[in-house]
Amino acid sequence: MSEWPFLDIVVFLPLAGTLLIGLIPRARVGALRIGALAVTVVTFLLSLGILMNFDTGTADFQLGTSVEWIPEWGISYITGVDGVSLWMVMLTTFLMPLSVLASWSVERRAKPYFIFLLTLETGLLGVFVSLDLFLFYVFWEASLVPMYLLIGIWGYRNRVYAAMKFFLFTLVGSLLMLVAILFLYFSFPGSPTFNYQELLGTPLSLGTQRLLFLGFFASFAVKVPLVPLHTWLPDAHTEAPTAGSVMLAAVLLKLGAYGLIRFAIPLFPDAARELVPLVMTLAIIGIVYGAAVAIVQRDMKRLIAYSSIAHLGFIVLGVFVGSIQGMSGGILQMLNHGLSTGALFMLFGALYERRHTRRIADYGGVARSAPVLAGVFLFVALSSLGLPGLNGFVGEFLVLLGTFFRYRWWVVPAAFGIILAAIYLLWAYKRVFHGPITNDANLRIPDLRPREMVMLAPILVLIAFIGVYPKPFLDRIEPSAQKVVDQLRDSSALPEAAVGDADAP
Repeated sequence: MSEWPFLDIVVFLPLAGTLLIGLIPRARVGALRIGALAVTVVTFLLSLGILMNFDTGTADFQLGTSVEWIPEWGISYITGVDGVSLWMVMLTTFLMPLSVLASWSVERRAKPYFIFLLTLETGLLGVFVSLDLFLFYVFWEASLVPMYLLIGIWGYRNRVYAAMKFFLFTLVGSLLMLVAILFLYFSFPGSPTFNYQELLGTPLSLGTQRLLFLGFFASFAVKVPLVPLHTWLPDAHTEAPTAGSVMLAAVLLKLGAYGLIRFAIPLFPDAARELVPLVMTLAIIGIVYGAAVAIVQRDMKRLIAYSSIAHLGFIVLGVFVGSIQGMSGGILQMLNHGLSTGALFMLFGALYERRHTRRIADYGGVARSAPVLAGVFLFVALSSLGLPGLNGFVGEFLVLLGTFFRYRWWVVPAAFGIILAAIYLLWAYKRVFHGPITNDANLRIPDLRPREMVMLAPILVLIAFIGVYPKPFLDRIEPSAQKVVDQLRDSSALPEAAVGDADAP
């Protein structure tokens, strides 16, 4: 195993890359694009070192660093990855170069745009690798600011409203989590510490666990987002530039699900176990509500945004059902959703650049002039709705299987959400790419350009690969997933047959 600090280099390389972007003259937009692309590509290539040096057979944190930062306050710089955070790190570094390619048309204030995009990458990566609660909170807030600016400056007509709504929702939830972090910090028996691994198992009464769990849950539920804390998401997605929508859907929303897995359940397992019915109910509501509202959307970006609410409901459901299949499926679905929904936003972003309208009714017959774009969109839509053989099916199947073992009847509304997904995605596809041509402009839409094919091809390959052969991904997820399941699950409450099924490989 290499002793080179791949993890820490990968986290801070994008931030260091902002210095390179800062040296490039503002007027040289092409150089700014190439510089940002080079930084993000190198970051991804170095992140492959994390993947190659990752030990599959353990649930422990790996490849990290532990250095005292402010010892008199119990603050340290502690990082590491396990099977939960590994794929979130890889997803972030994989999608950022593609987001830069999706931003090739940005010319207005291109220099700060790419600086904020690279800063966002460091913030997101820092959240996934932090094992000190103070450090985690710093990165958590650091990921909020650049996304706020990307939406507020480079978004569309109602961008300021959408950015402010996103900021306020996230900030309020974050402040509640900060209060819970500080209470936990002072509750530690001995010298107060923010060290996550030391804080695990802190003796707390059930009532205190409930309050602290809800403090963390408030922040994570806003970020997921769970209904009824979701109203900021459609506005943010609709007004964000293409790269902002991609990173928001593919990675930023996963911060909430990741936080539930990494912090809320392990730190407060008794409260988490007690509140499982509540969280599962919210997840099921999100699945059905998000899909049902997506069906009636007239704006394509809002449709994709509501689909994210439904898909994230599946992820939260898998995390809280208390079975290894559900947990593994939920974590894998975090990766799958990032690929599929990120690609949908890229594809519609390319279509928007050609027609400058988000209204589904303004399209129709696009497949005649852009058959490759239509074919790729259909492939990604089928992945998103869970077609067997593509990545979305694997994660959703595992979530449904894990739910069936523990809470059999909850599978019915969850499966109904998949049916609704097929309706809204295929109906939207039909209206945009087929049917009568009501606007002559749709006959002159250029097909995918070489840059756009380069941007989309890696995602399409991964969508097919995970759908056919998910084992390399699940092998790295399952040890860490089992550890969280053991913390959440009360095995004595299970019927004997269900325990056996849930433990099956």
